[in-house]
Amino acid sequence: MAPQEYDRAEDDGLDEAPADALQRETRSAATGKHHDGHRERLRERFQESGATALADYELLELVLFRSIPRRDVKPIAKALIARFGSLSEVLNAPPRRLTEVPGVKDAVATDLAVIAALNQRAMRSAVRQREVLSSWAAVLDYCKAAMAHETREQFRILFLDKKNALIADEVQQTGTVDHTPVYPREVVRRALELSATAVILVHNHPSGDPTPSRADIDMTRTIAETARPLGIALHDHIIVGRSGHASLKGLKLI
Repeated sequence: MAPQEYDRAEDDGLDEAPADALQRETRSAATGKHHDGHRERLRERFQESGATALADYELLELVLFRSIPRRDVKPIAKALIARFGSLSEVLNAPPRRLTEVPGVKDAVATDLAVIAALNQRAMRSAVRQREVLSSWAAVLDYCKAAMAHETREQFRILFLDKKNALIADEVQQTGTVDHTPVYPREVVRRALELSATAVILVHNHPSGDPTPSRADIDMTRTIAETARPLGIALHDHIIVGRSGHASLKGLKLI
């Protein structure tokens, strides 16, 4: 009996000794009806009223229901948001950090990572299907979802055709927590390879503050000056951070 109970604990994503598992199963038998009722009520609220009727931790509970089928997941959902600060931070947290929260195992961390990836892919699809400059909000949402929570700087380029439709979206460089090497000639060379007539530069500040540095401004102007004679326009350079974004064009720095 003890090995069977221990296996169930592993399925739930918990580390328990057999005796602890037996105690948990006993408690679960007494309270299982309550937990089942809570899950059903939460699902019904979501189905009837939509996501706006639920708190962030309750939406997270709905995900955890599938990952942890036989445990009250409300404390885990609340602990995740308390640890990382927001639902967005939870979904974008590195899996190894997620598993530091009691009750969260690799399966839970993977499920959350899949949701974050789906969200990014959906936003990217929305950008691909429209003329970029006329759907600027979608571009910003995608860039923030893709990069705002990265722990190292990334330098991304959106390559556009003459109708400002997206040809390619590529991460050109990944650097350290506060620096990414960028080579203007490589940016222009890649644009020519793709027959792009315009580019949008994007990079993140892991510190969370999107304010452009002097180096950011100088690098942007160098790329613009290198690209212009070859018929490649630099529409903007967007810097994203957890606290928001900055547009060098909007700031009139290019």
